[in-house]
Amino acid sequence: MNEADAEKFRAQLLDSRAELETLEDGYRQAGETVELDQTRVGRLSRMDAMQAQQMALEASRRRQLELTAIGAALRRIDAGDYGYCFVCENEIDQRRLAVDPTATRCIDCVERQDAGP
Repeated sequence: MNEADAEKFRAQLLDSRAELETLEDGYRQAGETVELDQTRVGRLSRMDAMQAQQMALEASRRRQLELTAIGAALRRIDAGDYGYCFVCENEIDQRRLAVDPTATRCIDCVERQDAGP
């Protein structure tokens, strides 16, 4: 992978990271503890609030995993290892990286693993 392509992916990763961090800040309040005072909130409303809280927590967990993957991809770019498969060490097709710039395996290795023994 040439330097220009690596910089293109770096910009894409940085944009994704900024967007995820903005979302995380905005949804942090949705994961806060649900109030137990049933004189103000009915039981069904509280159940809805608890379900929304759990959904917000799961979305936050997924955003954190994606932020971790983005950080790892940025470190690989800095180290000059970006775009190479962790399994076979061949170059990952740039079309795959365009779809998922955090990919660590080429499509052949992914398909082999999914096929199983």
